[in-house]
Formats: sequence, structure tokens, C-alpha cells
Amino acid sequence: MKSSVYQCSIMELPKVHNRAGNITAIENQLHAPFDIKRVYYLYDVPGGEDRGGHGHRTLQQFIVAVSGAFDVKLDDGINKKIVHLDRPYIGLHVMPGIWRELLNFSSGAICLVLASDTYSDQDYIRDKDEFLRFKSENR
Repeated sequence: MKSSVYQCSIMELPKVHNRAGNITAIENQLHAPFDIKRVYYLYDVPGGEDRGGHGHRTLQQFIVAVSGAFDVKLDDGINKKIVHLDRPYIGLHVMPGIWRELLNFSSGAICLVLASDTYSDQDYIRDKDEFLRFKSENR
């Protein structure tokens, strides 16, 4: 994959404020830059614990901290960057071919992930050396 951490971008989502509470909606191709095929969320992650530690061959993700905060460490095999997510109206678009780690979960944090495809074990790259080979073969 020729993707770079610099193609992974923060996107602000619409927030409708009401004295009874706020609402944020995410729609295919309007707020999420792909058609959403799978939605999942991580919760009850002990404070300070990490998740992720893998890459995807073709899958795109849109990650939102709907509650609490955490960091997303992105690595394209050459460049690295850390994005802090702590607002339910801010999302991170993660391109395919990026190694990602979710770090530093605050207590009670909830991580919402919108994915461009259904689950496929073949799309995952779980070994960092295999990921680096994949990236070098696809530059």
C-alpha cells in the first residue's frame, strides 16, 4: 500500500447542540469517507491499557472517542504519528496499509470504529515484520 500516515486525517463531525443534550450523526460518504459495512466499539478497557497493534491490507477505518480519551499511534513503515482523540464529534480516518495502535485509554473510554468492510481475518496483518514486508513490496 502506498498510503502514508499523512493521508490519515482528523475530521470534524456535525454537532447539533440542544439544551437537552448534543447529537452527532455520521452518514456514509458524507461524514465517513467510505460506505460503512461494519460498526464496533471498544469499552471497559482498563485505564492505561493498549489495543490494536495491527494493520489492514484494504480496510479503511473511522475512529471516534465517543467517551473519554485515547491516543492512536499510526505507522506507515517509515513515518509515525500519534493522534489524541478526546471529543465525540472528532473522527480519525485511517487508510489501509497503516499499522495502528490504540494507547493510553482513559478510564471509562469508549472507542467507536466504523469500517469500510465486514470482518476478514485475511485482511489483518498482525505481525509487524510481515507488515513492513507488505509495505516494502507495495511502494
